[in-house]
Amino acid sequence: MTQERPWLQSYPAGVPAEIDVNEFHSVADVFNASVAKFRDRPAYSNFGKVLTYGEADVLVTQFAAYLLGELQLKKGDRVAIMMPNCLQYPIAIFGILRAGLTVVNVNPLYTARELKHQLVDAGVSVLLVVDNFGETVQQVIADTPVKQVITTGLGDMLGFPKGAIVNFVLKYVKKMVPDYDLPKAIRFKDALKLGKRHSMPVVEVDHEDIAFLQYTGGTTGVAKGAMLTHRNLIANMQQASAWISASGVKPGEEVIITALPLYHIFALTANGLVFMKLGGLNYLITNPRDMKGFVKELKNNRFTAITGVNTLFNGLLNTEGFDQVDFSNLKVALGGGMAVQRAVADKWKKVTGVTLVEAYGLTETSPAACINPLDLKEYNGAIGLPIPSTEACVKNDDGQMVALGEVGELCIRGPQVMKGYWHRQDETDKVMDADGWLHTGDMARMDENGFFYIVDRKKDMILVSGFNVYPNEIEDVLAMMPGILEVAAVGAPNEKSGEVVKVVIVKKDPNLTEEQVKEFARANLTGYKHPRIVEFRKELPKTNVGKILRRELRDAKPEA
Repeated sequence: MTQERPWLQSYPAGVPAEIDVNEFHSVADVFNASVAKFRDRPAYSNFGKVLTYGEADVLVTQFAAYLLGELQLKKGDRVAIMMPNCLQYPIAIFGILRAGLTVVNVNPLYTARELKHQLVDAGVSVLLVVDNFGETVQQVIADTPVKQVITTGLGDMLGFPKGAIVNFVLKYVKKMVPDYDLPKAIRFKDALKLGKRHSMPVVEVDHEDIAFLQYTGGTTGVAKGAMLTHRNLIANMQQASAWISASGVKPGEEVIITALPLYHIFALTANGLVFMKLGGLNYLITNPRDMKGFVKELKNNRFTAITGVNTLFNGLLNTEGFDQVDFSNLKVALGGGMAVQRAVADKWKKVTGVTLVEAYGLTETSPAACINPLDLKEYNGAIGLPIPSTEACVKNDDGQMVALGEVGELCIRGPQVMKGYWHRQDETDKVMDADGWLHTGDMARMDENGFFYIVDRKKDMILVSGFNVYPNEIEDVLAMMPGILEVAAVGAPNEKSGEVVKVVIVKKDPNLTEEQVKEFARANLTGYKHPRIVEFRKELPKTNVGKILRRELRDAKPEA
């Protein structure tokens, strides 16, 4: 067994080789078990307002009853959530799951074009949106299948007077809430009140039902919904909680900083689900970009765990006052979503005294596939070991496993691997082989102790601060600009975000400027997809069949 799975010999003490995926029927089942065990313990905190597991449970039931009783949704219907981290988020997630429905997480910073694609593709019936983004929804709602919009203010769950003050400041002082008009929308708090009138029916949910349609760009550049079943997410919760429990994490005692948005699969599972299973307190950071405010919150908090992407850790380390935070309770600092840079990991260890441990996953694996041992003394440059009940291997282009230490495509197999892409069998077939291996598109090698190392990416994907950016999408959008003849998008290295988007353009209109290109991108693409570098050329390098050679553009020096 160990010869087939050499990583088992490197497992931390107490971590099992296999997990029991049948312990729970559904994700809602896990939530119910935590409510029963940790009813009076704090579950969520935001802007100083704390909800216990018991209080969250009441609100979750009200929201589920509203969706089923008032809106008459049927099992499997899709409900979208479009908001940053706030108390409404977990209430909505577990309400939707308890009702036997499917959650569709939407990045609130999406442009109208991106939002419309996702709502239409997923066949969304109900959309919950925070006021800040109501104006985007207004632009496209008529062209989507959405029957009911639910709106809410970031202050709505904070109680009086704090909630009213937060909403007032965001709208009138910070000007962060543009006016919008959605005449048939209902307020979230009113939906909860209506839910109280309905009794909550028992909804039978099984392992194969889809819990989340989690959108990812895939290699084609068109956002696709990864079908993550209840089994996938239960498995990943069991795997990750078994892994971190070996590091002294204790049920009902942990406080995790949730700064990455819950619409991102890493925060969703690692923070929102795993620490909920462990009865932890999720400390929700609504705007982590306000680094000074973020550090202030950390100073007021005795937290025991934090997850983040490299850029977030780097940002904190470069913010005044971070070195004065009390790290005496910190047990777990987990980096994922993008490669953790050695310089950042070294500085993190120096400032906090805790090793920044790298993990690896994909939307398609719910997401955790490999995690480093949490008792690592120093950053090791590896993505870690395949977690319990997970197999990993490295294959060549012919689908054969390569020899130890050789580089090939990293493939993952396990109960956390998605069911497939929503309505995209052709795309599913491209990444899932006949033996059940998911081909990640990442080039990797394995050492004799079972540690995996990412060497390069097979895909042309650009990774900006942990978010996948697909060149095809950037190219498709910019190609709509009349002054552009040809365009290619590639990643350019960037100290702050890992990579930024660089576009290389052949002009149709000789007067086209860099600023015009950037302005067009700003109108049609969300922030992290904006090209930061615009380069003009007379022609683009191509293969003999006319395919643009992005790799040459990545490696080339700009023309004089």
